[in-house]
Amino acid sequence: MNKILVVDDDLAINELIKVNLELCGYNVIQAYDGVKGFAMCKQEMPSVVVLDVMMPDVDGFTVAQRIRKNDETKDIPILMLTALSQINDKVNGFNIGVDDYLVKPFEMEELQVRVRALLKRTKQIPQSASVRELLTLGEITLLPETYSVKIGGESVKLTPIEFEIFNLLFQNHGNMVSSAQLLKDIWGYSPDDDIETIRVHIRHLRSKIGKISDGKKYIETIYGGGYKLNI
Repeated sequence: MNKILVVDDDLAINELIKVNLELCGYNVIQAYDGVKGFAMCKQEMPSVVVLDVMMPDVDGFTVAQRIRKNDETKDIPILMLTALSQINDKVNGFNIGVDDYLVKPFEMEELQVRVRALLKRTKQIPQSASVRELLTLGEITLLPETYSVKIGGESVKLTPIEFEIFNLLFQNHGNMVSSAQLLKDIWGYSPDDDIETIRVHIRHLRSKIGKISDGKKYIETIYGGGYKLNI
C-alpha cells in the first residue's frame, strides 16, 4: 500500500486530505509542522509528500529543500499546497525540486488526481519505458532504469519528471510537442494555462543535458507552440 505523508499546520485541512486520500486506498500519515514533517519523511520514507507552504517556524519551501538535499529522501515526489497563486511562488517551488503544485482552495478530486499521477513516477522503471519505445537514436541513448540520458560516452541522471519530458520529446524527435500535450501526458491532468510549469522543467533539463552535449542544443523552443528535440 502506498504511503502518503501530509504536512500541513491546519488541522482541519490536514484531516480532510487524510480522509479523502484514504478513500483511494492509501496509507496516510500526518505531520503538523515542518520540523516534524521532515523527520517523518526520513523515518517513514513515504511514496509522496503533500506539503503546505505557509507553516510557522519552518515553511514548506525549506522542508522541500531539506528533502531534496537528503540522499535518502531526495527522490520522493512532492506535491506542494499553497494559498499563494503568484507565478514566482510556483517557480520557486519547481526550482527547489517540487514535482507539482496545487493552489488552495482546491477540489479533493483534483488532489487525488495529482497524487495518483505522482505515484506513477515512483516505479523503478518510468511508465513511458514500460512499452516498446525507441531507446537509442544517433548518439543519444535513454537509460530508463536509472532515469538517465547518455550522449556519446557520457551520461547524466535526470529527475523522473525530466526523464519523462525528454522521453516524450525523444519519441517525437523532429516534431513539435505542444506545451498542452506535455502537461497532459507528463502530469496526467490538464491545468489551465500553467505553461510556467513546463518552462521551469525545460530550463533544468537543458542545463543538465548541456553538460554532456558538447555545446549542441538539442531542445528547441517553438514559440507559441511547444518544444522539439533535434537529433
